[in-house]
Amino acid sequence: MASNFNNSDTHASPTDSPTGRADTPDDDVANTPDAPLSDALTRFRACRWMQPAEDSSPEFCTHREVKPYAGSSAFDAEAWCPDCTFYKLRRVPKKRSPDDYRY
Repeated sequence: MASNFNNSDTHASPTDSPTGRADTPDDDVANTPDAPLSDALTRFRACRWMQPAEDSSPEFCTHREVKPYAGSSAFDAEAWCPDCTFYKLRRVPKKRSPDDYRY
């Protein structure tokens, strides 16, 4: 009877390719959370016009001058964000002190 826990050498490992590298695409390396973000993507994620990904739609720019051209599914931060003239930094609301409410 054969076992499902067979550790024989009949199975090839991913590094047995002719190049000596794993047979995974290079895109997987770029999509890991540890991979550094490009300058354009970092700037896009800090912009107030960035719409986060929801359901099946990816993140995109909601600015009225960008969205008609880039759309919501084909937006590319590398094409729009490095020198975007519409860039506005997202700001965190300041915590106000009680003295700010005095007349």
